[in-house]
Amino acid sequence: MKISAGTVEIATSNAVIVGNSKYSDRYCEGSCPWQSPTMSSTRCRLVQPLSQNSRGLPRRAIPKKSGLAMTARAFSAGTCILLTALSVNTSTNAQLLVPKTEGFTHADTLRGSINENRDWWNVLRYDIDVSPDYETKTIKGETTISFGVIKKGGKAMQIDLQEGYEIDKVALIESQRAKLTDKKVSIVTRPVDFIRDGKTIIVNTSTHNFNTAENTKIKISYHGKPREAIRPPWDGGWIWKKDSQGRPWMSVACQGLGASVWYPCKDHQSDEPDNGASLTMNVPDSFMAVANGRLINSSKSNGIASYTWEVKNPINNYNIIPYIGKYVHFGETYKGEKGNLSCDYWVLDYNLEKAKEQFKQVPKMLKAFEHWFGPYPFYEDGYKLVESPHLGMEHQSAVAYGNYFLNGRQGRGSSTAMLFDYIIVHESGHEWFANNITTKDIADMWVHESFTCYSETVYLDYWFGKDTANKYLQSQRRGIGNKSPMIGPYGVNKEGADIYNKGANLIHMIRQLVNNDEKFRSILRGLNSNFYHQTVTTKQVEDYISKQSGMDLSKIFDQYLRTTQIPVLQWKYADGQLQAKWSNVINGFEMPIRFTDATGKSATIKANAAGWSAVKTSLDASTNDIWDKNFYVTYEKL
Repeated sequence: MKISAGTVEIATSNAVIVGNSKYSDRYCEGSCPWQSPTMSSTRCRLVQPLSQNSRGLPRRAIPKKSGLAMTARAFSAGTCILLTALSVNTSTNAQLLVPKTEGFTHADTLRGSINENRDWWNVLRYDIDVSPDYETKTIKGETTISFGVIKKGGKAMQIDLQEGYEIDKVALIESQRAKLTDKKVSIVTRPVDFIRDGKTIIVNTSTHNFNTAENTKIKISYHGKPREAIRPPWDGGWIWKKDSQGRPWMSVACQGLGASVWYPCKDHQSDEPDNGASLTMNVPDSFMAVANGRLINSSKSNGIASYTWEVKNPINNYNIIPYIGKYVHFGETYKGEKGNLSCDYWVLDYNLEKAKEQFKQVPKMLKAFEHWFGPYPFYEDGYKLVESPHLGMEHQSAVAYGNYFLNGRQGRGSSTAMLFDYIIVHESGHEWFANNITTKDIADMWVHESFTCYSETVYLDYWFGKDTANKYLQSQRRGIGNKSPMIGPYGVNKEGADIYNKGANLIHMIRQLVNNDEKFRSILRGLNSNFYHQTVTTKQVEDYISKQSGMDLSKIFDQYLRTTQIPVLQWKYADGQLQAKWSNVINGFEMPIRFTDATGKSATIKANAAGWSAVKTSLDASTNDIWDKNFYVTYEKL
């Protein structure tokens, strides 16, 4: 959020803004949207002088845009008031939008694409060793990358490591036999030449004739001053904080920015380590260090404690995270669909009793999500909540939790939003969508965020009923900007827009079209079993949903993912006949939609854009409010 001369840049021009967050273009039934640097902005004037509240969030602002009638209203921090209605272009046809790639840099292309220095090798495992120094805000590290050769001829290897570091050494670690028939294998470590190209290390591998069946390791030793996260998780980097008792508290937040902000890696979502990862943290022995998976080793010597944690499963680079502080532990066992699941909770010592009460929501979350999505995807690595010095993040098997042990978002939200702890539900939902199913390119991140945003709705559905869930879902439309398509430009490490609320509403609408909750649930579960521990493209997900639903949903996906136009249902009623057709849609778009007749019964009309569809029915003449609100469309009575 940029502040200058009494203005604030915000994400949308149509609503009051409070606070900011990594949760781009989000609203949750009356709670505030959460600003992200990726979102479009407009000028706004302040309701009161901008200041920081006790939680570090800017208090509030009202957008100012010519031509819109707005009224300043008094409201408390944490609320969001929609002041203007959504305007719609009602031309007959919408156009598929090709994401623009101008303005991106050489560094963006290196980071976001699979080039000739990346395509010949596959990451098998990361073993990371890091020693942070809180006083100097520096780290010293060593990362070993095990990799397999999938294509001959790799002349160079791109390894990502952002600015701020000195590279001490790069070496290949190879297994060799004196003769092919020898059983004895020797390990040979050979330094290799490299050059720096911005945020990457280009390693010269031209002298090494790798075989396609060969597994090799490369070790990078480095030290330096990592980028510091000032407002995590909304900006990324190493977090050097103090807890409320003034003691050091460290972690990392790096989604989007990339894990290469703190350790060398192949920083691309398409290549997760097939055999998992380990993270060793060397810290003063009065502190506890927690990470993903399970603790496999710990030792203390000369005032330094070393803790090694390991995940067995593939994992996103940005999910491998250290947590270092005055942690204490408690846990429980959840009897889930695949047997006993260990649930471990690490919180600061003075928050233990609060956590024991608030984290009672975890088994409820697991029960709802295993019902809707299938078994928790990482039984081998367990489930963890770890108190973090920021709001939260979906770190696999070690979910970051910073919600103050309150419901809603840090104790704020509407009556429906306050029914659950937002971070426990939302960030844990990512274990299924983002961590189990991961998109190959960040441009397809709608798969991560849309389904996870919808996890909030299915959680409410499971525990509080469909009416409550539908109300919550419909309220999220107030946070949709429709400024850019949901799918971003490929190959430049850039996500699309509206990937939370608009995506959740798209999924909910598909649920209405399926019109069978058991079948819809089988689709959600099928996604998680069919693409178990895989990286995918949006096309794979779209095709799977179409196939399993028995409907060709391609035009609906195109309309909502690849344009910013929301369909307009034009309709008229006369002489006992309801007529309807779609406008503001792409060619070939058609979609049935439900309405309520005069007797209160639900009926359907199959509308398209080619011409008027008609059904004989009786309607209540006293109202135009006949259409099912679970469809994210707009209406125009003629």
